[in-house]
Amino acid sequence: MHHLYLGIAILAEVIGTSALKASEGFTRLAPSTIVLIGYGVAFYSLALALRAIPVGVAYAVWSGAGIALITLIGWLIFKQRLDAPALIGILLIVAGVFVIQVFSRSAVA
Repeated sequence: MHHLYLGIAILAEVIGTSALKASEGFTRLAPSTIVLIGYGVAFYSLALALRAIPVGVAYAVWSGAGIALITLIGWLIFKQRLDAPALIGILLIVAGVFVIQVFSRSAVA
């Protein structure tokens, strides 16, 4: 169940961050409301995941997956482009999350 909570936290954070871009500095009500709800759900779900997952591991997975998904959304929705060094860095982050999830015994306390 703790991995489900972590997944919800990741998705809610990605939704909140995407809406943050659309809120235009909290000047638009609907996206600003989505930001607040998204981050609220994200932190609540992350707190539930932390009952069983060590904080360092949970935060690494949460932030790493969030970075990768936000980059994808930035590219698909906001038409943002990244250069090769940025893409390589993001791929290294994703590889790090993969290593933690597949090989680390610390992933679940």
